Amino acid sequence: MSMPCLRGNVLRLAMIVLAFVFLPGCGAKPEAEVESFLERHWVEPLPPQGTPPAGFSELEASLDPQACGKCHTEQYAGWRESLHSRTMGPGLRWQLMLMNQEQGNRCLRCHAPLAEQKALVALELGWPNAPKAPPPDFVPADLGHQGLVCAACHVRGHERFGPPPRAEAAKDAPHGGFTVSKAFQDGRFCAHCHQFPDDGPRLAGKLQEDTFAQWLASRYAKEGPGRQTCQTCHMPDRKHLWRGIHDPEMTRRAIDVKLELADLGGGRREAIATVRNRGAGHHFPTYMVPKVELAFVRHDADGAHELGRQLIGWQVDTGITREIADTRIPAGEARAFRQPFTAPDDGWHVELVVRVLPGEHYERIFRDSLGRAGQLPAAAVPVLREALANVEAARYELLRVEARPIAN
Repeated sequence: MSMPCLRGNVLRLAMIVLAFVFLPGCGAKPEAEVESFLERHWVEPLPPQGTPPAGFSELEASLDPQACGKCHTEQYAGWRESLHSRTMGPGLRWQLMLMNQEQGNRCLRCHAPLAEQKALVALELGWPNAPKAPPPDFVPADLGHQGLVCAACHVRGHERFGPPPRAEAAKDAPHGGFTVSKAFQDGRFCAHCHQFPDDGPRLAGKLQEDTFAQWLASRYAKEGPGRQTCQTCHMPDRKHLWRGIHDPEMTRRAIDVKLELADLGGGRREAIATVRNRGAGHHFPTYMVPKVELAFVRHDADGAHELGRQLIGWQVDTGITREIADTRIPAGEARAFRQPFTAPDDGWHVELVVRVLPGEHYERIFRDSLGRAGQLPAAAVPVLREALANVEAARYELLRVEARPIAN
């Protein structure tokens, strides 16, 4: 079974990066420095950290996010609440039980990218190239399940990297301080996982992961006071939260919703829901997994009567072989969703209920897979059930809008 976790090859990603180097108003030297850093930082695959420097304490050498949290308390607390800390949740783990090592590593490239994480997963699953020796002391036993950890972005060869400091760096800082790079403030840093290369997997001619390119085509990417990067929205004030469509407040800021009624004559009516993507710097939703459901409900003296439901999103089959519909809304644009119905002249109104299904595509895949549970490894089935329960629990109601007919 194919899943949209494949991230392609980082060398091919460099070809995309080249296309973004000469943005208007950018000097060639800073752009070249960022590009050079990203090519080194996201080399594929990430090499092992190696032996810690002799002067490092156990805490300084550790790759455990809790070790980072001893000093970086706010960042650690944000990460703990974020989806980045759950990229190795049951939704991926049950699938890894069905994969060989090559297939699994394509997913781990972004879900658990450190070489030490991949080694732990290989040991757990009995993959053939699993290391023969136990992990070194600086690798916690559960690192393979901890997702996109601090070190995945900030540590290479035990050297720490980060954005330019907002205050003077402390002297004699732990782990020898850190190396500064403006790449941490650049959306291309996020593109490593949130943008497939041009020759990556497509469906109906569209890249399965295209978020960075969507942003690049939006007004938010233009140089000037209105420019907003991935970090501007998803890491405000450098918070490590990465909130998106799973977060109701973030989603409410992304869209405007208007409901109108049209009288077509003869008792025929039409409810028109216009949804504008006013705040997301990419398509709403950006790729195939999340959906937003629009439920049209007529209320009258007899109660509530659902008229129909429509989805906002990129709808594909569970095998990711066929596009069903694509109703995503590009940044700054609007789309109208029309629901015909019949109603008397008065005594009723229509309500639009907007619900968010952050894992809709996974819900269908997981249900289909449970229908074939007898064909799965026994150990995978309870993990799959947990995965389905998690994505179903992530659903939430976003808002309600009413419209009443105009009295004649």
